[in-house]
Amino acid sequence: MPKAKNSSADTESALPFEQALTQLEDLVREMESDELPLEELIQKYEQGTQLHRVCEKRLDEAQGRIEMIRKKRNGETVVEPFDENAESAPVEETNDSKENGELF
Repeated sequence: MPKAKNSSADTESALPFEQALTQLEDLVREMESDELPLEELIQKYEQGTQLHRVCEKRLDEAQGRIEMIRKKRNGETVVEPFDENAESAPVEETNDSKENGELF
């Protein structure tokens, strides 16, 4: 049944962070109840691992977007699109960037 697994992964990867986190918290509560048979506990653990990956991915995406926002000294905010595939270039503090009014 690899197809069902892919469909499940597709559904979970489309989950918003808040929903994935809520589902993960619910799974943890269920697993801590000591009332689940071992096989079901293992299945819940697998689901939790997938949900954890979704949450981690959403947080990484958010961090990348935040890093792309720069505020200039004059108060103007510049937002650059986040490109997941682009390598992040090291930010260097130079006199040039300070002359352009960038804070960081």
